[in-house]
Amino acid sequence: MAKDTQGYDVFHLRQANSADLLRNYEIWRTAVEATHHFLDAANRETIGKMVAEEYLPNAEFTVAVNDHDLPHAFLGTTEHHVDALFVHADSRGMGLGRLLLDSFRAGKDAVTVDVNEQNPDATGFYERLGFKVTSRSELDDQGRPYPILHLRWDRPKG
Repeated sequence: MAKDTQGYDVFHLRQANSADLLRNYEIWRTAVEATHHFLDAANRETIGKMVAEEYLPNAEFTVAVNDHDLPHAFLGTTEHHVDALFVHADSRGMGLGRLLLDSFRAGKDAVTVDVNEQNPDATGFYERLGFKVTSRSELDDQGRPYPILHLRWDRPKG
């Protein structure tokens, strides 16, 4: 693996392709297992099936890949909104979420994201990067009892 001048692994961003589908599902699955302890088994299975069969094959993603072109994280967006940001459990803490998010925020004045309230790792990540909670929904977008925090980042003035 290539290293930068400080000894960190070097990752590159590219658009995902169909060959990434199984790896992106593995990224999603390991990330959820590491951070979404609040999901019961039935909902995890239902959501996993929807992610594998409907979301991943049909959405566009940016992936963070190593020098062997293996994705370690992916980002899905719509206009100025982050729809999905997942980092493989084995790759957490390597700066991949920040790399993807900073690339997406470049040239934008505002970005929004929705986060499960019961996922404090994600909330903390976004807050460290300047996002602020703007509102809360009691249910997720499928009507399940998983409260959602709505966050917004505004480019600093000046």
